[in-house]
Amino acid sequence: MSDSKMLLDVRDKPKPAQWALLSFQHVFAMFGATVLVPIITGFPVSVALFASGIGTLIYTVCTKGKVPVYLGSSFAYIGAVQIAVAALSGDVSAAQTGLMLIGVTYVIVATVIKFVGKNWIDKLLPPIVIGPMIAVIGLGLAANAVKNADLVQGGDLRNMAVAIITFLTAAFISTKAKGFFKIIPFLIAIAVGYISAVAFGLVDFSKIADAEWFSLPEFILPFKLAGFKSWHFYFGPETWAILPVAFVTIAEHIGDHTVLGKICGRNFLKDPGLERTLMGDGIATAVSAFLGGPANTTYGENTGVIGMTRVSSVYVTAGAACIAILLSCVGKISAFISTIPDPVLGGMSILLYGVIASNGLRVLVDNHINFAHQRNLIIASAMLVIGLGGAILPFGKVVTLSGTALSALVGVILNLILPKHEEGPEAPEI
Repeated sequence: MSDSKMLLDVRDKPKPAQWALLSFQHVFAMFGATVLVPIITGFPVSVALFASGIGTLIYTVCTKGKVPVYLGSSFAYIGAVQIAVAALSGDVSAAQTGLMLIGVTYVIVATVIKFVGKNWIDKLLPPIVIGPMIAVIGLGLAANAVKNADLVQGGDLRNMAVAIITFLTAAFISTKAKGFFKIIPFLIAIAVGYISAVAFGLVDFSKIADAEWFSLPEFILPFKLAGFKSWHFYFGPETWAILPVAFVTIAEHIGDHTVLGKICGRNFLKDPGLERTLMGDGIATAVSAFLGGPANTTYGENTGVIGMTRVSSVYVTAGAACIAILLSCVGKISAFISTIPDPVLGGMSILLYGVIASNGLRVLVDNHINFAHQRNLIIASAMLVIGLGGAILPFGKVVTLSGTALSALVGVILNLILPKHEEGPEAPEI
C-alpha cells in the first residue's frame, strides 16, 4: 500500500510539543494565500480562516484520516465571484449560493465515481501525463514566489536580502540540522526571516495594535438571524455561471492529490479513493460558502511543507486546522501573523514550490519514462509549454481553462490519440 520514506507517516502521532510546532508550520505556510482571496473578493477574512479550519477537519473525516491535506481559500473562483458580486452591486448572495452549489457538484461527481469506479484514472493519467502535470503545478506558482521575494528588475535590495536569508535558513536547516530541528525548517526560517525584516524596517506593527483580542468571525449566513425562517438564497444567472468552474478545479484536485501521493508514497486516488477526497473537498466548500467564506481547495504550500520535512502526519494538518479556527477568533495573533512581510513568504515559497515541481520530475524518473520516444517527448513538451506559457481556452465570459487544468486536458487528449508503438523513431538529438 505504501513505500513511504516519511519521518512521520500519515497515521503517526507526534509528541505534544512537536505536534504544536509542526502544525504552526503549516499555518504559516497557508496563511498569506488563504486571507488574500477574501480580501480580493470581499468576503470576511475571519470567516475564510475559520472555514479553512473547519473544512480541513471535514475533509479529514470524509477521507477517514488517510490524507494529510490542508484546505485553504481557492483562487480559481476569484473571477467568477467578482462578476457575481459586481452584478448585484456588492451583494455576495449570488456568489455565496453559487459556491454552495459548487460543493454540491463535487458531491454529485464523487457519488458517480463511487458507482462507476475509478479504473479510468490510470488510463487517463499515466506517468507521462502525471509527471509534467505535477511540474506545471509547482512551476506555475514560481512567479508568485519570485514576486513576493522581490527578486525582479528594480526590486528593493532589503526585500531581496530578507528573502535570501529566509531561503538559505530553510535550506541549511533542511540539510544540516539534526533531530527535531530538521523537520521544522520553515518555522525556523520564518522566525529568522522575520527578525531580519524587523532589522531592515520592513514590518508594520500597527496592524497588531488595531486588532481586537477576541471577536467571533463575521459570518454572512444566507438567512435572517431572527427566527431562522426566511432563507435568502439567490439563484440568478450570476449564480449558475459559477458552476462550470467546478470541472476546472476537479482537474486540479486530481493533480494536487497525485502530487501529494507521490510525495507520501501512496495512491490517494485509490485509497481512500477519489470519491472520498472529492466528497470532503465538496462538503468543505459548501460549508465555507454557507458561512460566508470562499471555496476551499488543497494547498500546494502545505504539500511543499510535507515534501521538505517528510512529515505527512494527518494529526499535524488537523492540528493546523484547529489553530486556524482559533486564529479566526483571536484578532491579535491573526494580526501578528499578517505582519510577516512578503519577502519572508517569498523566500520560503521558492523551496515549497520547487519541491512540488521536482516531484514531477521524480515521477518521470521513477517510472523510467523514455524521452528518446517521440510520443513521450511530444506529450511532455506540449503540457509544459501550454501549462507555463499562459495559454487560455475561454468558455464564455466566466469559465476559462488555463494553467494546470488546460495542461492536464492537453496531456490526456494527446495520450489517448497518439499511437503507442514504442518501436517508433527516436527523438532527434539537439
